[in-house]
Amino acid sequence: MNKVYPDAKSALDGVLKDGMMIMSGGFGLCGIAETLSDAIRDSGVKGLTVVSNNAGVDGIGLSRLLETRQIKKMISSYVGENKLFAQQYLAGELELEFNPQGTLAERIRAGGAGIPAFYTKTGVGTLIAEGKEVKEFDGEKYIMERGLFADLAIVHAWKGDTAGNLIYRKTARNFNPMMATAAKITVAEVEELVPAGELNPDHIHTPGIFVKRIIEVGTGKKRIEFRNTRPRPSA
Repeated sequence: MNKVYPDAKSALDGVLKDGMMIMSGGFGLCGIAETLSDAIRDSGVKGLTVVSNNAGVDGIGLSRLLETRQIKKMISSYVGENKLFAQQYLAGELELEFNPQGTLAERIRAGGAGIPAFYTKTGVGTLIAEGKEVKEFDGEKYIMERGLFADLAIVHAWKGDTAGNLIYRKTARNFNPMMATAAKITVAEVEELVPAGELNPDHIHTPGIFVKRIIEVGTGKKRIEFRNTRPRPSA
């Protein structure tokens, strides 16, 4: 089975549809599948529910899908760096399901592991708990959270091989590995693609069985959300 595709458009061919749920990996601007998300924007698919830790920043990543009004709902943890997101949400144009960051990560992991729901203390007694089942264990209250499983996951890896095995680098490991397991179809973009068998098995984070399609995108530009500097004292 050939998993390697020449570009993002062909890798997503026959996969996209209106109203689908998409998981988009990355943390901030680190490890985001920018090439694949741009291809989703270019496809014109709409009414999307997108699961992502955040929605990028204005003009970068998922924000470009917000610009074209293709996202109907976001399931996220932090969206404070995106002014367009805030504008659409406050105007009632965008649905938002907020999750504590650890809860979001566990909802994705649970979905990938076939676990439909779990209990957590995080959010008990807050707005997060509204409308959710509360149960007591050993004298402590817990709220039930549902696992998440998407139609499509797009992930970005540092290295991959033609069998779909992936290695992530540093912060890119925060959400990409678990999302790769939690969708019907996972499409990966990698900075470097090598022949099957060249990756050290002990270094692989996502086994190829989870990855259906893969493209090579090169290193690209490493973006920074905030660049805080201070004057250096004169020598």
